[in-house]
Amino acid sequence: MSGLIAEAKAIAVLEACRRKGILLATAESCTGGMIAAALTDIAGSSDVVDRGFVTYSNEAKQDMVGVPAGVIAAHGAVSQEVALTMAEGALAHSSAGIAVAVTGVAGPGGGSAEKPVGLVWFGLALKGRPPIAERHVFADGGRASIRLAAVNTALDMVLKALGD
Repeated sequence: MSGLIAEAKAIAVLEACRRKGILLATAESCTGGMIAAALTDIAGSSDVVDRGFVTYSNEAKQDMVGVPAGVIAAHGAVSQEVALTMAEGALAHSSAGIAVAVTGVAGPGGGSAEKPVGLVWFGLALKGRPPIAERHVFADGGRASIRLAAVNTALDMVLKALGD
């Protein structure tokens, strides 16, 4: 996937948020702010992007978006529960009406049989709806490839949630 694909999707996300009249927030672990960067690379995005939380460490997940330490201890940072809580926390700690969250194993190390390199959990919270999560295992084409795939998937989730 190229940066142009992410750019086209980012433009589509911004337009969808404008049509719905809502702001967007991100809570990112393995992507390290790349989703927010893809959106803010587009001129004029400040009318849609409220904020991005880079919650790379477990402490940041707790402090910035309110993921309880017990959830991380029980399920691990790369889990459905943490992705959902990150997305809900990004909504709660922002003015956004929609939030997307990512937590995963981008590699090259850090994977296990249960949580292989390429595993990424996504959370999406839209005000007035229950949050949703998706699990993806991307091919291990290297760290950059996994991170870019995660950005594209996160943008796709936002588009789908907004009905675009």
